[in-house]
Amino acid sequence: MKPLLIVTAILMFAGLITGPFIFEKSPRPKPPTIDTARNQEILEERESAPLQPTEIEGSIGYSLEKDKLHLTYDNGDSWTEVPIEKDQLFQGEYNGSQEELMEGSYVLTKDRASFLYAAGETAVLLTSLDKGETWEETVVANQISGLRFRKIDFIEDSFGYAVLSGGRTMSSELSTIYLTKDGGETWQETESSGVQRLLYDGGFVDKNLGFLSYGTLNPEEPTLYYTDDGGVSWHTSHVEIPEQYERVFVMAKLPFKENDHLAVYIEQGPNGDYNGGLVQGKFISADNGQTWEFDEEVQPDEITD
Repeated sequence: MKPLLIVTAILMFAGLITGPFIFEKSPRPKPPTIDTARNQEILEERESAPLQPTEIEGSIGYSLEKDKLHLTYDNGDSWTEVPIEKDQLFQGEYNGSQEELMEGSYVLTKDRASFLYAAGETAVLLTSLDKGETWEETVVANQISGLRFRKIDFIEDSFGYAVLSGGRTMSSELSTIYLTKDGGETWQETESSGVQRLLYDGGFVDKNLGFLSYGTLNPEEPTLYYTDDGGVSWHTSHVEIPEQYERVFVMAKLPFKENDHLAVYIEQGPNGDYNGGLVQGKFISADNGQTWEFDEEVQPDEITD
């Protein structure tokens, strides 16, 4: 019995000696030193760095750097800030890359700067006609829920159109074209085409002739509608697809005038793999878009519309 007590006592004594060394916590590493002055210097360098324009037309361009939209009319020598938050330009069901303005959502020329964006369920157009000195907001449409497709253009100083789609549910949505005849101060909704497929493209060629193109999710053929009375009524365009191009050219872009007829480029679908998937079909119409006939294959770098 005594040997057991002696051993226990020895172990307890050893624990008293070594315990502090065994359970002593290792010192915590010091956090890295924050060079506040250097960080501030970097921020100031970024703020003072010259903006880099995205060229639009000659010396006219824009920049989204520094979380602001700026315009230049002299190739970046001077800049004008647009009175809109950058995030507003990308609101809606589709937001784009946010590194560039969404294609079709703006007009930027020497005479007009217009930006179409969503403010809640309202589609708004912000416009300057004096190179950014003054700006005016106008309501294009109310009750556009979840704005997805947006496109704005002016064929003349006074006549323009806005194409909008929203309220997407799976593979269906509502789409409408709005017209202005006073340079964008007021907008009038055209009649609906009645189609609820996802919109791919649309717009007007002149004051009376307009088009809407549908089908973005695995389309098997182009679905193109036209109006020749300014949007009062819509009709189906008949596109004659040669047998070898069936289920190849399936997504029609906005037609355009070419010489004495209309022309349209029809792209391959999202899964198209014909000749690499980038070749497009050019079709022409001699009856203002009612019917279309195949003209030729076109490489992307040959497109001139």
